[in-house]
Formats: sequence, C-alpha cells, structure tokens
Amino acid sequence: MTIGILLCGEFPATLQAEFGPYSSMIRRLLGSRRATVFDVQSGQIPGSISSCEAYLVTGSSAGVYERLPWIDDLMAFLRNARGHAKLIGICFGHQVMAHAFGGSVIKSPKGWGIGLHRYELPTRSYWMDDATSIAAPASHQDQVVAAPSDARVIARSAFTPFAGLDYGDAISFQFHPEFSPAFAAALIEANRDRHRDLATSAIRSHAQPDDCARVGGWISRFLDH
Repeated sequence: MTIGILLCGEFPATLQAEFGPYSSMIRRLLGSRRATVFDVQSGQIPGSISSCEAYLVTGSSAGVYERLPWIDDLMAFLRNARGHAKLIGICFGHQVMAHAFGGSVIKSPKGWGIGLHRYELPTRSYWMDDATSIAAPASHQDQVVAAPSDARVIARSAFTPFAGLDYGDAISFQFHPEFSPAFAAALIEANRDRHRDLATSAIRSHAQPDDCARVGGWISRFLDH
C-alpha cells in the first residue's frame, strides 16, 4: 500500500532545522509504509485518486473557511476520493474533511487548545483497542462544531467535543499523534507571544506520558483492514 501525504503546511525554518520537515514526521507516524508527498499548498493535488490506496491530510496554519484556491481543490479531491481510497485527517485535515463532507468548522471562541489534552472515547471502532481515554498533543484554534451526518464521534473532550470522527472509510483526529513531546513543547515556545498565559502550563504538560504510539497503531489497523 502506498499512502499519499497531502501536505497542507510546513513548520518554521527554525523548527525544521531541529526536528526536520513536517513530511518526515508524518512518515514516522506511518512506519515502514511507502508514502508519496503532495505539496497541496503549491497545487500538487494527485492527478488520479488511484495514485495511492490511501491519503493522509496533514495539519496547516490555514483555516478551512479561508478563500484559498488550494483548499477548494483539496475538498473536491476528498469528495471524489470517498469510497475509492481510505482517508485520514489530522488537525486541519480533520477539519477540512468534516467541512468537505457536510460538517461545520469555525474559529472557536474558546481560543487556543495547546498542550497535552485528554480525550474520552465514547464509542470504539474495529481498529481501536480497549482504551477508554487517551492523551495527545493539541495545537489548534479552529474546531469542528457540527459533524457530518455519516460520522461517528470516537473522541471528545469538554474543550473539543468533536475531537475524533469515524466515517467508515475515513477517520480523522483534531489532535496530533505525529508530534513528539519535544517538538510539541518547542512549537508552543516558538509561538509563546500568541499563546500568552497558556504557554508555560502547556509546555509543562508534555512532560506527562502521551498515547501517540497507541493512535499510530489505530491508524495502522485502519489501513490494514
């Protein structure tokens, strides 16, 4: 199986120098699977859905409601790919899939969600294990506020009620299973002026254990079955 990484953003150069490009982080999440990167922001939408058996949509600093041509092209591709390839969304990818499939996404009045967040798992899909909650890095201000009619909520919190969605042939997460604790903390530090009073406690939260490897296992089982 070849996974198409639909790259929707990149890290600042200072973070890339220490942690590498975003695509490398996604490759590590996918393990030994073959992957091809499409720089969606530069107009690199796959010419054919059959180019890959599955696609993963990454995070981005953009909002799905922004009037950017590449976002419209990406949503059209995702609608066409439904039922023909497995789809995975992370953060912005979670939001753009929800928006493309009939849900609603806004810049949340709750403000930024950063640091290690805990999510309860109200329902269990076949590719999940027996966990009742998970902890994973969050880094977002936009949120899904209404899920598409064919999506089940599989992860939620008081701050993020639609943190994980399962469409059957597609899955998505608001959180970042691809982030290491060191990178997540460095990203918050790099944006300390934006996050203000939240930054210090959010950085400290990443000293606690996370469930990113567990979520990586979920993604692997979803792709295999």
